[in-house]
Amino acid sequence: MIRRILGTLALALLVSAPAGRADDKLAFLIPHLYGPTGLVVDSEARLPDGSTHSAHFNSAFQAEFTQFNVAIASQLTGLPIPTPASGFTYTLDPGLGLFTRSTKSFGPILSDRADTVGRHKLSLGVHFQRFTFDKLEGVDLDDVPAVFTHDNPALGGRDDVVTTSNAIAASVSQFTAYLNFGVTPWLDAAVALPLVTTDLSVRSTATVRRIGTSANPAIHFFRDANGALGNTRSFESSGSASGIGDVVLRLKARVASAGPVAVGLGVDNRLPTGDEMDLLGAGAWGVKPFLVVSSTSRTFSPHATVGYEWNGDSTLAGDPVLGTKDKLPNQITFSGGVALAVTGNLTLAADVLGRRVLDGRRLVPRTFTTIDGRTTFPDISFVRRSENELSGAVGFKFNPRGRLLIDANVLFGLNERGLRDSLTPLVGLEYGF
Repeated sequence: MIRRILGTLALALLVSAPAGRADDKLAFLIPHLYGPTGLVVDSEARLPDGSTHSAHFNSAFQAEFTQFNVAIASQLTGLPIPTPASGFTYTLDPGLGLFTRSTKSFGPILSDRADTVGRHKLSLGVHFQRFTFDKLEGVDLDDVPAVFTHDNPALGGRDDVVTTSNAIAASVSQFTAYLNFGVTPWLDAAVALPLVTTDLSVRSTATVRRIGTSANPAIHFFRDANGALGNTRSFESSGSASGIGDVVLRLKARVASAGPVAVGLGVDNRLPTGDEMDLLGAGAWGVKPFLVVSSTSRTFSPHATVGYEWNGDSTLAGDPVLGTKDKLPNQITFSGGVALAVTGNLTLAADVLGRRVLDGRRLVPRTFTTIDGRTTFPDISFVRRSENELSGAVGFKFNPRGRLLIDANVLFGLNERGLRDSLTPLVGLEYGF
């Protein structure tokens, strides 16, 4: 049966949604928002050679806002997926010669514990999460300011700027199926298969600010539908993609125990099976060894986990337009929480989940000052630095009958670092064999 299930999962990895044209991929949506040549304003001015002046305007929003792609990719690598471990764990009672429940609680939902499922025991589960992102580094995604400067800016006509107000709507729905098998009494092998849908839309309203050409509006303008010289124009684009995300393979061993305290070691191997150009996966391998310590009493079960994730090179961390790759940031991950067995069929779970993204590209709000030294506009820039991203989670596991568990959880931000959703619901089912 195990071979059949693993064979089905392997076949699923070969099946995905039909691929669209390269320029339809979601990773190009922001870089191509203003067209393949970037933001170009209309002009009736003539250059010295008699040709029509057509000014390009450049900005970190378009040139560097692949950071948003990186933010989604980083989020996909760090999405707190439900732990591929059983809510039912067993140990062999030598006196009875039978397997008995090793814990009363059904364990955590988004973090881990050191207990293993038990030799030749099997757990299956499905969970659904939906992220609707609200902020990036504390900046509201429905109002991201960005200033575009003239190519080769200088006093005179080239000190005009174009300001933009950008509204970004991004959501990720993730359906995760997992299997956990007890290879030995102390070693578990697990696989988690996510099916991901990413929706992304961007609307940008651009306004010409005539810092140096106020006397001649024909130099830089947006022509409106009536042919008149206008100041503003709106650009918008949207797309959606669905398919397999990045599959996670796990080994976890219970390496020590003393009374109610157990210590486990494990390793997660993230495979780049999701299409990174459609923002379904990170586009890079990831390996995360981790240490978990947990304690089990009659009703109260605390647990803590720390790990380090090495990531490979991804196009999303480089330049999707040019097809160049860069390293996806490494991460230190940590979590801690408690599982409280309120009754024999109800466990409450609460956790703090964190990760430190090392040397990642971060969005920073700033004030832009034009060449005249007097006029200012809100803007964004990008820096590389390490940041801690913290989240909280509360939920429950309910056992209605037999070995079936119903899971429910809410994830929420504890700080404003990274790409954030104010509240992320989770529902799921687990079954132990």
